[in-house]
Amino acid sequence: MIDVKRYLGAVVREVESREHEGKPARVVVATRDYDTTVEDLWDALTNPERIPRWFLPVSGDLKLGGRYELKGNASGSVTRCEAPRHLGLTWEFGGSVSWLEVILANAPGGGTRLRLEHMAHVSPFWDDYGPGATGVGWELGLMGLGMHLESGGAAVDSAAVESWTTSDEGKAFITASSEGWGQADVTRGEDAAAAKARAARTTAFYTGAPPPDVRHPGT
Repeated sequence: MIDVKRYLGAVVREVESREHEGKPARVVVATRDYDTTVEDLWDALTNPERIPRWFLPVSGDLKLGGRYELKGNASGSVTRCEAPRHLGLTWEFGGSVSWLEVILANAPGGGTRLRLEHMAHVSPFWDDYGPGATGVGWELGLMGLGMHLESGGAAVDSAAVESWTTSDEGKAFITASSEGWGQADVTRGEDAAAAKARAARTTAFYTGAPPPDVRHPGT
């Protein structure tokens, strides 16, 4: 059983506007605390033997300047590696490039605070789906990371998690996460109706029931 309310409440969602390489960009920021040391959390994020236990199989040269590839997902370059505090990557997927930063710090209440920033240029994809398209996926990933840490480093049952995401409970998690990212976009300054529509499209895509007006990511 997955404690939906606890995992939803663990993440602080923010959306920021920036300029990157002379173009407007949006940054999806997810922050949450983990009951472990900075060194252990860094190892879970960067050790190729541990990453598949909570995320995806990874290959490549996992050091500064090296290339990585996540099986069936993104690839990219390691642009920053300051152990055990700061990791930077390019995130190359579907013919586009975005930028990922993970920053670790001591949490005020004990344990370690993880701040994940995923930045992308404003695009038709963003106009359709908003921050939830990225945010929901990372929130599910951070949940898997939490389960891995809470189990003492054991592998998460990926088949069970995949089955859970299609259950009523899993869909409720996705819906609440998507709506939370929509609200974060409103806080940034987005029109409330536009943010709500984007969140609805994101929810529909993740739950497998896109409404008629939705363009699937990548089309």
